Amino acid sequence: MISNLAQGVQAFTSNVFLVTGERPALVDTGANFDVAEAVAERVDDLEAVILTHTHRDHVGNLEAVKATFDVDVWGYDTTVDGVDHAIADEETVQLGDHDYVALHTPGHKNDHLCFYSEAASVLFAGDLIFQNGSFGRTDLEEGDRPTLIESIDRVLEWIDPDLEEMHTGHGPSVTNDPYGHVELSAQMARQT
Repeated sequence: MISNLAQGVQAFTSNVFLVTGERPALVDTGANFDVAEAVAERVDDLEAVILTHTHRDHVGNLEAVKATFDVDVWGYDTTVDGVDHAIADEETVQLGDHDYVALHTPGHKNDHLCFYSEAASVLFAGDLIFQNGSFGRTDLEEGDRPTLIESIDRVLEWIDPDLEEMHTGHGPSVTNDPYGHVELSAQMARQT
């Protein structure tokens, strides 16, 4: 089961997804709210924190989560403070009961990863893709529009057209034709 622990939080934060099951994991930690308490209300133990990328709004609560659950953190770049283990492009990681392939998808930030499970029919899109054709900012440090477009195209090559769920770094998750939202993001990102 996937729950957005940041839903309804009135603070500058990313979404934070708790994936329960065989390997309870947190996708991003958010910022500026007590996510550790929110996790503890739902599970007794956390086995992994997986980062889509390391912008402050996605990792602001990282130290609190590590301290509370004594949990290791996986991300693309271990030179970033708080990231214990590297996830390589196309490496498989287990979240809950399913395996997800990690896709290195720079353009919004150099260390950005998306996570896709064909079996679960789920995509964690981070800040690469949002609902209704929106896409990640490229005006921040490390942002690059042509690279972002390549990353969106790469995700389209991987995901199934019948994808059931897309969980994004901000805003609501998409459960109504997520593939179409990704296609629209690819189109919109090409417009200047």
